[in-house]
Amino acid sequence: MKNSMLFNTKKLGTFEANNRIVLAPMTRSRTAQPGDIPTELMAEYYAQRASAGFIITEATQISPQGKGYSFTPGMFTAEQVVGWKKVTQAVHKAGGHIVSQLWHVGRMSHASFHVDGLPVAPSAIAPDAQVWVVGEDGIGRMVDCPVPRALSIEDINNIVLDYRRAAKNAIEAGFDGIEIHGGNGYLIDQFLRRSSNKRTDEYGGSITNRLRFVFDVIGAVSDEIGANKVGIRLAPFITQRGMDDAEAIDAILLASKKFNDMGIAYIHLSEADWDDAPVVSDKFRHELRENFNGSIVVAGNYTAKTGTELIDSGLVDFIAYGRKFLANPDLPDRFKYELSLNEITDQSTLFGGDERGYTDYPSYSGLITHELNNGDTK
Repeated sequence: MKNSMLFNTKKLGTFEANNRIVLAPMTRSRTAQPGDIPTELMAEYYAQRASAGFIITEATQISPQGKGYSFTPGMFTAEQVVGWKKVTQAVHKAGGHIVSQLWHVGRMSHASFHVDGLPVAPSAIAPDAQVWVVGEDGIGRMVDCPVPRALSIEDINNIVLDYRRAAKNAIEAGFDGIEIHGGNGYLIDQFLRRSSNKRTDEYGGSITNRLRFVFDVIGAVSDEIGANKVGIRLAPFITQRGMDDAEAIDAILLASKKFNDMGIAYIHLSEADWDDAPVVSDKFRHELRENFNGSIVVAGNYTAKTGTELIDSGLVDFIAYGRKFLANPDLPDRFKYELSLNEITDQSTLFGGDERGYTDYPSYSGLITHELNNGDTK
């Protein structure tokens, strides 16, 4: 694999990525409480994975209203910004690049996170979904999402301002850029799809109207920090969480033309990653490439081989890896030298907890050292 395109550098916005292997955003719920503040442990976790071409952080709420899961980090208080500075400094010291993924979950939330007990959404329609919530007993459980409150125009304008402020905070915290989470059934995705957006005003109805919110958000953050520091994540082929809409592909392809005109750095596609997931068509990939001149990142059930093949095709520029990178902090080296991969050892450590299942996965060199110290010379 040494000569694979995976290991070529590439300019992305304001920095040059060291390779085409990206740490995908993964919710890990390890913040300090109260306040959802990033910690030294989080800094260590991300710095361990700084050999990525670039890192996309776990989704980070832009406001208290945007929260949907316990212990996820925020980007709206001074204390959170200070915590994130520890993360960015650690990653940069290790030679890496890192962007902040900003989100508002919309209806993908729970009553316990809101003063009035109501999440918000384009329309008052509950998702067929659950979120992870830690109860008063300290135990995290998956719980059903309630029926949300439909947003007013004033509410929408305030959320756009929240995105703008969060983007400014992210740059202040030292991030190399930001990624707007516009997929996976969260707020921007909820506006985009007819299954969750039944509005009759300028934010509902036609594809153009349903895309208005994401264009407002991208415009605001680009104005604040520069479009060349902005990416967006989309999920065209994901239908769970009550998000099935046959027009989603058309909407995303139309949006990609506008994103190109706006000059953002990249589009990141969250692709279905289960074994019998729908195959992303070459037609869609070619149309997206024709519409958008920036970089294209994809995340799905990719291996080193399939990732290389897709980059070689010229249809994408970066491959994002989640679970493989979670268990292998030195994943680029493991791919490059065709080394064996660690597996996730304990599913219970994915959300919340301490260093177990978080910063204790060994690098390959660390694993060899451990084996030698224990007399295993195999």
